[in-house]
Amino acid sequence: MTPQDLVISPVSGKADLKAFVDFAWEVYKDDPNWVPPLKAETLDLLTPGKNPFFEHAEAQYFLARRGGRITGRISAHIDRLALTMSPEQGMGPGTGFWGMFDALDEASAAALIAAAEGWLKAKGMTRALGPVSLSIWEEPGLLTLGHDHPPTVMMGHHLPQYEGWVKTAGYAPAKELRTYELDITTGFPPLIQRIIQSGEKSDRIRIRRVDKSKFDREAAIILGILNDAWGDNWGFVPITDAEVAHTGKKLKPIVFEDLIRIAELDGEPVAFMMTLPDLNEALMPLNGALFPFGWAKLLWWLRKPQVRTMRVPLMGVVKRLQASRMASQLAFMMIEYIRRDAITKFGATRGEIGWVLDDNQGMNAIAEAINSTVNKIYTVYEKGL
Repeated sequence: MTPQDLVISPVSGKADLKAFVDFAWEVYKDDPNWVPPLKAETLDLLTPGKNPFFEHAEAQYFLARRGGRITGRISAHIDRLALTMSPEQGMGPGTGFWGMFDALDEASAAALIAAAEGWLKAKGMTRALGPVSLSIWEEPGLLTLGHDHPPTVMMGHHLPQYEGWVKTAGYAPAKELRTYELDITTGFPPLIQRIIQSGEKSDRIRIRRVDKSKFDREAAIILGILNDAWGDNWGFVPITDAEVAHTGKKLKPIVFEDLIRIAELDGEPVAFMMTLPDLNEALMPLNGALFPFGWAKLLWWLRKPQVRTMRVPLMGVVKRLQASRMASQLAFMMIEYIRRDAITKFGATRGEIGWVLDDNQGMNAIAEAINSTVNKIYTVYEKGL
């Protein structure tokens, strides 16, 4: 039962929105594995007109207060593109979302989730998925395994107790998203090396670096492969041109030609692998602020990042090849070439692949074949409204 002194109110105005963002620093102040996001970037994420997600979505944010002190936050949002997807893919008509979820106690958590559900029901939604913050392409899922080490760039971090609070609110797991880690300083097993060497002898296969001077063209190629490769996956929602441009601009400083490969078969682009240096290693000391000195430190780091970890956020092979040996061969070749450059040019020693859907048999098999192990699980929960 919600204590009588607990008040849930919609975020209204700039002061509330700032408090909504700042609350994370209260929740995770004693958590050594939390990576403070840049506050300005989080504010942009939440602001219509600055985030193209809102061209096809609407949201309401809520704060919990007890005695004037903020004790929790949550977003409730509807993605109109998700409503058009097939229910068999996890979205579809009637599906709303909540995310940006943090709370200091279970009563606040329960009241916030109830507030989000109430907003979604008032908008005609019949099912809630959460947490998803805000788009499925951003930070989906609640961290349910791997709280003992920091997340990599563009991945979330949550308190362990949230899992129990969400389940108590009536939610059941809808999908698990896994990340895999591996030591990239050692070569892959002999069988994998033979597969790579066989591909190198084929006149049909070309693995090339992206050309950053032709950023828009390369982004269009990657997006075309991604939409084809992921189109039938659980949770897939099309990425709009505006979102591609926005994300490209945001990621361009950490996009390096050595770390992104496009695979061509008979001259046609059929697969890609995107790898990013773990920006979180540079962000953690900044505590969310670029000023007065953070911007200089970050710019210096971006000139030539030297990192421990590389993250593979996206990888795809066109649908017509996915059940073939060629798909695995192309994947292993791209992974190996990027692995070599990550070590020699960026000083990396560790890789992280993900997220990967728990039922993506092909990608899970590839991850296991190169001796990687699951290091984090993010769970997306669902509930009928």
